[in-house]
Amino acid sequence: MAYVLNPALSLNFSSFKRKRVRTQYLVSPLSLSLSRRRVTIRAAETDANEAKPQAPGKALAAAAGGSSFNQLLGIKGAARETNKWKIRLQLTKPVTWPPLVCGVVCGAAASGNFNWTLEDVAKSIVCMLMSGPFLTGYTQTINDYYDREIDAINEPYRPIPSGDISENEVITQFCLLLLGGLGLGGLLDVWAGHDFPIVFYLALGGSLVSYIYSAPPLKLKQNGWIGNFALGVSYISLPWWAGQALFGTLTPDIIVLTLLYSIAGLGIGIVNDFKSIEGDRALGLQSLPVAFGAETAKWICVGAIDITQISVVGYLLGAGKPYYALALLSLIIPQVFFQVKYAS
Repeated sequence: MAYVLNPALSLNFSSFKRKRVRTQYLVSPLSLSLSRRRVTIRAAETDANEAKPQAPGKALAAAAGGSSFNQLLGIKGAARETNKWKIRLQLTKPVTWPPLVCGVVCGAAASGNFNWTLEDVAKSIVCMLMSGPFLTGYTQTINDYYDREIDAINEPYRPIPSGDISENEVITQFCLLLLGGLGLGGLLDVWAGHDFPIVFYLALGGSLVSYIYSAPPLKLKQNGWIGNFALGVSYISLPWWAGQALFGTLTPDIIVLTLLYSIAGLGIGIVNDFKSIEGDRALGLQSLPVAFGAETAKWICVGAIDITQISVVGYLLGAGKPYYALALLSLIIPQVFFQVKYAS
């Protein structure tokens, strides 16, 4: 048995007398049992240590080995960066731009007046730049600025709490992005020949919502319901309205549908709140995961998305468009299946 358990020890024991070897045989099972207990206790201690949140110093060290690609997209797991232009790009979170770009495309298509001409394509690209890099970049940068205390708890490796960029540089950035976005909105109105500068005012209204979402004294994100609905309007309704207003006119049915989908955006906003529970709780922000607990918030999230989309199915049926309603329902059913499967 000694040979099986420990060949090195058995070599040393081979020179002992047979009687002492028999004693070793008798002691070995007890030693093995104690060793197993030690191993079990140490394993449990290791698991407990791994479950504890990382200290800021450790989190910053982990960020040093992060991904450069994640850094450019502005998502979790980003590498630390010293290049100021890359840090500025990170603050605008390019990963959040595509939904607004798609919203502009949907609005332009819904107008019924978009044509595949060089001028119309150029207009739509400028509208995408306004909605994505400029105004979404402004929204994300100002949100990071006012969330710097929360990020110091949840994500200390973010550019502002880590000290990679100064607060004055951040203020300059979001001011320039705001002015650039509003300027593009005004340019699009002149280009489209609008008597009323509707695109400019949509850009201005969206920028105001973004500001009061992040900044005190209103800070809409302090309330999970209001804050996430405001987020949904900013990401879903406003870019659609801008695209449709650029090429045509906004109609009541489009306004209703996009506002309904903004309620679905409430559910999407909750997903983002899960990563900030610790910091939100510490600073008194009543995000839905903090107010209701993670388990309940999870079902509020999927419920907001699914109920809204099913309501749109009903709206389409009532509007005499059964084929569109059926197409949407065929997309919702597998979505609900996977939500139940992975959320349960």
